[in-house]
Amino acid sequence: MRVLDSTPAQYVANHDIGMYEVSATVRLDALVTPGSVYLFALGGGQRITLSPNADGSQWRGLYSVRCRGSFPLQFQAEWKQLFDLKQKLVPAQPRQIRLIEPPLTREASFDTSGAAPKGGWQGGVQYRFVTVPSVRITGARIQPAGASPADVTAAQGIVVLTPLPLVAGCGDQIEVRLASAAPRAHGVLVIETDHPAATRWETKVEFSPK
Repeated sequence: MRVLDSTPAQYVANHDIGMYEVSATVRLDALVTPGSVYLFALGGGQRITLSPNADGSQWRGLYSVRCRGSFPLQFQAEWKQLFDLKQKLVPAQPRQIRLIEPPLTREASFDTSGAAPKGGWQGGVQYRFVTVPSVRITGARIQPAGASPADVTAAQGIVVLTPLPLVAGCGDQIEVRLASAAPRAHGVLVIETDHPAATRWETKVEFSPK
């Protein structure tokens, strides 16, 4: 019997569902007893029973994992051949299925309608990390959106209010607070983290009346 791993090499992490489809193709030879085949996905202490399609050539199941950047995967096949119970592992060593951190916030805008409040207009940029147990935002700064004098001036009035470092648990929404002294301002919020796959991220921010 041949078992071929057909699971994708990577998925974009989905923390809310936390389930990823694993699949394999099975080819039987004439010595396999009909109806005797079972296929399991192994990894991370899990043993998941896979379900076949109508002709038994494709097997699928759902692997549960959260707060990790990858998971190990190996298939165990069991079947009867004449009067013997057979087993095999594919591949010989588990392979790692990569989980990609979803894109963080790319743009944020804040309303500056009305009279300026004490301390200026404020807003928060939210971030959420889902492929590690926790993340520290170690740095946050505003830089101009471009090299023109207008862009440099537009960014000068925006300040970061949130004390750093800022620690976020897996799947938590965290917020970097900003304030602008001007009703119209824009720039780029640059954050630095200890996340190995997101050490630096840029978010365009704009303060303007609606």
